[in-house]
Amino acid sequence: MPLTARALNRATLARQLLLERADLPVADAVRRVLALQAQQPASPYLALWNRVRGFDPAEVDAAFADGRLLKASLMRVTLHAVAADDHPSFHLALQPLLRTTRFADPRVAESGLSVAEVEGLLPPLLDLLAHPKGNAEVEAWLTDRVGASAKGVWWLLRCFAPLVHAPTGPPWSFGLRPAYTRAPHWLPFTDDPPGVAAADSALAELARRYLLAFGPATVSDLAQFTRVQRTRARRALLALGDAVVELEDADGAVLYDVPGASLPDEDTPAPPRLLPMWDSLLLAHADRSRVIPPAYRREVIRSNGDVLPTLLVDGRVAGVWRPVDGAVEATAFESLSGEQWSGLEAEAASLAVLLAERDPRTYRRYDRWWTSLPATEVRLLPR
Repeated sequence: MPLTARALNRATLARQLLLERADLPVADAVRRVLALQAQQPASPYLALWNRVRGFDPAEVDAAFADGRLLKASLMRVTLHAVAADDHPSFHLALQPLLRTTRFADPRVAESGLSVAEVEGLLPPLLDLLAHPKGNAEVEAWLTDRVGASAKGVWWLLRCFAPLVHAPTGPPWSFGLRPAYTRAPHWLPFTDDPPGVAAADSALAELARRYLLAFGPATVSDLAQFTRVQRTRARRALLALGDAVVELEDADGAVLYDVPGASLPDEDTPAPPRLLPMWDSLLLAHADRSRVIPPAYRREVIRSNGDVLPTLLVDGRVAGVWRPVDGAVEATAFESLSGEQWSGLEAEAASLAVLLAERDPRTYRRYDRWWTSLPATEVRLLPR
C-alpha cells in the first residue's frame, strides 16, 4: 500500500525521537538520529533537548570534552555533531564530495599548488594539530610553506582532512572562533588516500543509517541529505541488496527503507516541539513538504541558507521562535488552537529555563529575519 505524506511524516518523526522523548544517553541519542547540524553552537544542545527525556546539557558538555561526540564538516560540507565511532566511516563516505567541492574552488587554483602538493601538506599539518590550534595559528604555519595563499589552502584542508573541532568553552562547548585538532581515528599516512571503492562501501553503510534515521526515503532524499551525486546515492542504496526494501509513496515514487524500521500509524499524535536552527529534520529530504508546508519554506529556509528555529505543530512547521527577555517569542504562520498554544507554552517554559542557564539570547544575530515574517499571531511564552 502506498505511504501517504502523513505516514511519511510520522515515520520520520518517530525515528528522529520527536514523537516521544527517549531515555538515552546523549551520545546514543545522536547515534540514533545519525547526526545533528552544528553550525551554531547551541543547536546540538537544543536538538537533543527536543529528543531526550530529562535532558541535561552538562552531559553534552562532557561528551564533547571526552570525545564521545565530535564536531566536524561532513554531510553537505557543513558542520555536524556525530558519535565518535561514526566519524571515521562518515568522513570516508564523504571524501569524494569534500575533496571535489574544495579542490574545484578558484582559491585553490590561485595558490598555484597541485593536488599532490596540497596533499603533501597533510602529514605535517596533522602532526601540528596533535594539539588544538586556531585559524590564525594554522595560517601562520602555512604561510611559511605556501606564502600568501595560506588562507585559501587552509580553507581547503580543514574541510577534507581528518580534523574535528576542539571544544573552546561555555556556554555551548564551542565558540564562534573555532579550534581544530586531528580526529581521534587518524593514523600516519602510509599510502595514497582511500579509493573510490572504500568510499562507496562506507557510503552504503551511511545510506542504511540514513534510512533508519530519516526513512523511508528516495534516492533524491539521500543525495540531498549528503549532497553526494545522485548516481553515488543510487549506487549506495542498491549496494545494500536485501538490507533494504522498496516501498512507494502516494505519487508512485520509489522509497527505500530498512526492513522492520518504525512505521507508526499516520494518526499517531505528534506533540509540539521547538526545533533549533538548522535542525536536521528540516534538511533531510529533497521534498521538504514532509515537514515544511510549501508556503512556509522560504520563510523558514532563508535566501542565504539560514534555517530558522521552528514551531512544530502536529508534526509540521507552523511558525518560528526566538528567545527574548527571558521568554520565547513564538510567531505562528497560521491559526493555532488553544490546546496547541498550551502545548507550545509548556515546551517554551522548559526551554526558557535551559536558555537562561546558558545564553538567554542565543541566535540573536539572526533577528533581522523577523522583520518580514507573515505572522498570524505572536505570543510570548510562557505567559
